[in-house]
Amino acid sequence: MKLVIASNNARKRTEITAILENLGIRIIPPDETLFVEVEEDGETFAQNAKKKAEAFAKVNHCAALGDDSGLCVDALNGAPGVYSSRFAGVDADDVTNNAKLLRELNGVANRKAYFACSIHVAFPNGPCITAEGRVDGEILERKDGAGGFGYDPLFYCPALEKTFAQASPEEKASVSHRGRALKKLSKEFQTIV
Repeated sequence: MKLVIASNNARKRTEITAILENLGIRIIPPDETLFVEVEEDGETFAQNAKKKAEAFAKVNHCAALGDDSGLCVDALNGAPGVYSSRFAGVDADDVTNNAKLLRELNGVANRKAYFACSIHVAFPNGPCITAEGRVDGEILERKDGAGGFGYDPLFYCPALEKTFAQASPEEKASVSHRGRALKKLSKEFQTIV
């Protein structure tokens, strides 16, 4: 069975592929995938993940995995949430998004946050599979670590006793929102396959 990753984000594709390959699921490489620009205008992670999966499944004529995930900060009423990748604006990058988050939390004592992930696998003419994952932590007052991407340098994970940016990819995958969602998904995926 063929499965494509419904994402134009190379770092996200790499992370998802590594986790799924460890779970025994083969991913079609990017050079064999037709890519689609999908507007992430859903109000929830689940809506965006579904939209991406269905669009990629349609153009690639095979199963497609859509992922939408983001950081939700208690003191910001769940923001940036579905706007995580564009928190500092449409053309924002990791540096500007992290800088805005630190400005918004300047002087705030409650720094609790969580990463949430919603995964949707769409099949061209068949059922769909969904899974959710979450990991709780807190936002540091300054970046720590050089790995990962997005908010990883600011997200301290108590289970690892370090930020996601300090963790190896394997450590991060063992507790992350995406890793948890993909593990749940893999069980259902194997049943369908």
